[in-house]
Amino acid sequence: MVRLLHYSDIENLFDDAERAGRFAGRLRERDGEDALVVGSGDTTAPGVVSMAASGRQILDFADAVDTVADTFGNHDFDYGPDATRAIVADSEFTWVSANTRDEDGDPFGAEEGVVPWTIAEADGERVGFFGVTDPTTDSINPHAAPLTFTDPYEAAAEAVTELREEGVDYVVALSHLGGGDDELARRVDVDAILGGHVHSVRTEYVDDTLCTRPGVNGHEFVEVELGTDDAAAARGDGGVAASARVIDPSEGPVHEALTDALERRRESAGLTETVATVDEPLARTDETTFGGESRIGNFVADAYRAAADADVGLQNGGGIREGPPLSGEVTLADLVSVLPFEEPVVVVELSGRELLEVFSEADGAELDFGEPHWWHAHLSGASLRWDHEAGELLDARVDGEAIDPDRRYTLATAEYLLHSDHEFPTIEQRHRAGEVGIQHDVLADHARRGGLNVDVEGRIVFES
Repeated sequence: MVRLLHYSDIENLFDDAERAGRFAGRLRERDGEDALVVGSGDTTAPGVVSMAASGRQILDFADAVDTVADTFGNHDFDYGPDATRAIVADSEFTWVSANTRDEDGDPFGAEEGVVPWTIAEADGERVGFFGVTDPTTDSINPHAAPLTFTDPYEAAAEAVTELREEGVDYVVALSHLGGGDDELARRVDVDAILGGHVHSVRTEYVDDTLCTRPGVNGHEFVEVELGTDDAAAARGDGGVAASARVIDPSEGPVHEALTDALERRRESAGLTETVATVDEPLARTDETTFGGESRIGNFVADAYRAAADADVGLQNGGGIREGPPLSGEVTLADLVSVLPFEEPVVVVELSGRELLEVFSEADGAELDFGEPHWWHAHLSGASLRWDHEAGELLDARVDGEAIDPDRRYTLATAEYLLHSDHEFPTIEQRHRAGEVGIQHDVLADHARRGGLNVDVEGRIVFES
């Protein structure tokens, strides 16, 4: 039997040095001769420490936990392909990717050490790992636009064939496909799929293949057993019984060396200025991010609209990163942690008809990196009534007035939405009319003007 210790989407874990130290300490505690530590993407970014270190804090972490292999998530290209190549070149562990191509169409990072698959040994048994990344990454991350992501299922099938020919005992996918993991389980002969991208925890079987996800920001990791004697475990296409359990790292011993390294990196960010004081904390949880109107969502959307003097402010739910509430003295680092991207706020011009289309795209049911119940729009200057059961827009207003289909409206939002074909696809580059500054700077300016004193006002109303 081999155990796999699986982490993914650890993103802003590094912004809390002690919690990151406990996460690493718990992983080390669970490690052993029969175990291998692996990641499945979005392990370098985003976050405050990540921005200060250009993602290189993953090297501190991987050294601390003795990572064996990882693959690329969409955020692992947040600082551009060259920064990712530099991280790969300096990594002691192996980056695996079977479907990422560089600017010339060749396998990405091959010179720096990226391979389609690798083999690691634990307790005398050989485990083959291959990596696949969401093929839409070049559209959901503008910094990855020069790259190409080929069909992950064809790439996976080729990698599996080669690994089986190598005579490994187990074949495991390190996947950043999100909702595509189910299709992967149906199409390839693997013993387990260790996934990410979607931020909910998962330990399920699809066609008798174990599929796992550890959630986001290092609140859990997953321990997988391959070749287990557990009678309840399913047997995948490879004929191997596999089971999993979720591990809470919060009570783990602190890995002091990692904690110290991360504290030094955070200090180097130089973002300690207090910009505002908050009496009533602004929560930023899964519920406030994707559950509809929230104070944190209203603050961000208000900041955009005020900076651009636009008719409407719009923030996509996934852009707001979960973390500790904004409370007491709020620093620049706190606001960077809300939107840890070097990305401008842009102004777009839309007809009333197009604006109604944008509002109709706020439901999250169609996104393969989301959950069916997610809501994706935080708004300023506008109000919506939405029928959750029917999944349709009932009414939309701007400044209290019905939207005129023939009028031109200005909307301030994150530049990301001009590149994405998946969230609010009606907004395109052709609508761009200007920009007003980097997101977290816009938030800081609005906070200084009292913008954190915000309430839930009925901007978004759900009916059924």
